[in-house]
Amino acid sequence: MLDKFITPVIKPLLTPVVMLMHKRGITPDQLTVVGFLVGLLAVPLLAFGLWYGALTAIVLNRILDGLDGALARYSNQSSSAGGFLDITLDFLFYAAIPLGFILANPEQNAIAGSLLLAAFIGTGSSFLAFAIAAEKFKLEKPQFKYKSFYYLNGLTEGTETIALFIAFCIWPQHFAIMASIFAVACGVTIFTRIHGGYHTLKQQEADVNNAEPKAQHFDTEVNND
Repeated sequence: MLDKFITPVIKPLLTPVVMLMHKRGITPDQLTVVGFLVGLLAVPLLAFGLWYGALTAIVLNRILDGLDGALARYSNQSSSAGGFLDITLDFLFYAAIPLGFILANPEQNAIAGSLLLAAFIGTGSSFLAFAIAAEKFKLEKPQFKYKSFYYLNGLTEGTETIALFIAFCIWPQHFAIMASIFAVACGVTIFTRIHGGYHTLKQQEADVNNAEPKAQHFDTEVNND
């Protein structure tokens, strides 16, 4: 929900760092992989209750995630392969953080963490499934033109998720209640994405089907002439 407001603010702040990285020959895909590995460090740190160490890993992961896309655009290296790598590792990272809290305290966090993981599967699958169909119909993405995939807005997006992870690390004793509330919010996102995506694609299909008879009629007229 907040991504479309936060991203334009952050983007200019990354430019000096991106320019330096480009001069050093660093590639966007390298940043993506390094950022993912740094993010995974949060799992053992969480499991052993090292909350602020995990918070540092999470923040570094998100900074590198912002830099890889900015570097790709600055160096004209944006690609479907890079977008695929980025979004796949992002979703794996998102799933890893609840797992870390479950490992830290299975008795207290297992149910809420499992609910959150299930919700992440719903938000992720609805996001990616729509992106595939949106690419087929060449749908415009006015709010995220710089993204490799079509972004279908939702109540819980990247900004909200990272804010949640930060809150987890600051108040780990409240993980269960925060995770449960966010899982419900993800449920709203899943519903709106499925509802909105379904009707959007139905309308696109109807427009295509309505256009085809007209095209065939035009071809017939041309041939008759």
